[in-house]
Amino acid sequence: MKRIYPFIFLIFTACLYACSKDVAEQVFEGFQTPSNFPAPVYHFSTNKVTQTGFELGRKLFYEPRLSRNNTISCGNCHIQSSAFTQHGHKVSHGIEDRLGTRNSPPIMNLAWSPLLMWDGGIFDLDLQPIAPITNHAEMDETVENVLNKLRGLPEYKALFKKAFGAEDITTAKMVKALSQFMVMCVSSNAKYDSVMRKQGPSFTAEEESGYALYKTNCSSCHTEPLFTDNSFRNNGIAIGANNDMGRYPVTLNETDKYKFKVPSLRNLSYTAPYMHDGRFATIDEVLEHYTNHVQATQNLDPLLQQNGTTGIALTASEKTKIISFLKTLDDRAFVTDRKLSEQ
Repeated sequence: MKRIYPFIFLIFTACLYACSKDVAEQVFEGFQTPSNFPAPVYHFSTNKVTQTGFELGRKLFYEPRLSRNNTISCGNCHIQSSAFTQHGHKVSHGIEDRLGTRNSPPIMNLAWSPLLMWDGGIFDLDLQPIAPITNHAEMDETVENVLNKLRGLPEYKALFKKAFGAEDITTAKMVKALSQFMVMCVSSNAKYDSVMRKQGPSFTAEEESGYALYKTNCSSCHTEPLFTDNSFRNNGIAIGANNDMGRYPVTLNETDKYKFKVPSLRNLSYTAPYMHDGRFATIDEVLEHYTNHVQATQNLDPLLQQNGTTGIALTASEKTKIISFLKTLDDRAFVTDRKLSEQ
C-alpha cells in the first residue's frame, strides 16, 4: 500500500491545482446586472469590462499622479468605506485642501445613470474623469501631463498593453479603464435586495411599515430599485451661500434653476452629510426639512407643492419607521468588497 501513496499524492495535487485554477478563473465575472435591477444604460458595446481593463482602472482610480502635485487620487474624494463619497465633508476637499462647492457624490450604480454630476453636466461616464482632473479645486492637472507621467512608468505601459493590446497610453484608454472600474461599483446586496429576491429574512414589522411610508411619500423621486429616478428637482431647500443654481448653467433653462440630481437613498448610513452642499448632517435633519421647512419656490417638485410649504407630514413614529427601512438599503458587502479596494 505504501507504494501507491506518491501516486495518490500526485493525483491529489493535480486536482487541487486544477480546482484552484478554475476558482481563480471564476473570480472575475465582469459586469453582471443584478436580477432585481433594470438594464443598464452605459454603452458596454464600446467598452466591455475585462479583468485586465478593470484592474488597470482600479489602479488609476487610486493613482495620486492624476493630480498636479501627485497627492490626490479619485479615491481620496470617493472613499469605499463611505460608499465612495468623502464622508464627513460638506463639500469636496481637493488638492492642497482646496474646497469645492458641492458634496462628493457616491460612485455607485453609475452604469444606470444617464447623466452625471449634481447638475447633469456630463452625459457619458467616459468623460467623467476629465472634470476632476482638470478642476482647480480638485486635482488641478492637465490630461496631457497625467498621460506623460503614466508613460514614464514601465508598469503602466505593461498594464495598458494587457488591457488594450498595445502599450501606448492615450486619453481614450485611460478613461475607458476608469469607467470599467466605476461601472463595477455596483451596490445590490443590501437587505432590501435580498428581500426583493427572496433570498433572506423578510422585513421586520417596523421596516415593513417604513417601506409603506417610503412608497407613499418618497418613491416618486427615489424610485426602486436604484432609489433615484435620475431626474433633477428642486426639493425646497433654501438657496446656498454660493447661490449654486444647480442645473441652470448647463441648460440655461429658467425652470432648471436650483434643481439638482435626485440622489439615491442607498447606503445613507455611510454617506453623510446630505444634499448637494452637505448642509444636513443626519437623516433626521433631512426628514425634518421635508416635514417642516420646505421653502415655497417657483420650481418646487409637484409632490411637495401639493403639500404646501410645510412639506410632507410625518409624525415622530413615522420618521423612525422610515429610517428603519432606509437602513435596509445599507450594503455592507459593497463598502467592504476587496476587489474595489486599493490593491
